[in-house]
Amino acid sequence: MVSIPNRRTKQPQLEQLNHAIVEGIRDKKGKKIVQLDLRKLDGPADFFIICEGDSNTHVKAITDSIHRKVKEELETAPSHTEGSSNSKWVLMDYFNTVVHVFHPETRDFYELEHLWSDAKVTEFGEV
Repeated sequence: MVSIPNRRTKQPQLEQLNHAIVEGIRDKKGKKIVQLDLRKLDGPADFFIICEGDSNTHVKAITDSIHRKVKEELETAPSHTEGSSNSKWVLMDYFNTVVHVFHPETRDFYELEHLWSDAKVTEFGEV
């Protein structure tokens, strides 16, 4: 019998992962950083971390910074990354945490915070 990993396992590294992601965003001056806690909502992950960059170049710099910071601190990489080619919306899947790095207009269009409005929201100030 094959065991399928449970995305909802409690990991002591989850808090460290989310911290490293936020620090990676802050290192490149990402804007409007929020964390949505989806654990009580039957979401696709335990957390969404959402932010934005001013341009496609800025979005790419933020995602590169997140990747580097998490790799250095936790020796892990996202299981999947989407949207890197156009940098309007880059999604990084770390299993329990999914990171969304948006271009401002794309973030306004998709309104993820509105779609998951029942989630507990934590806002992070900009550096």
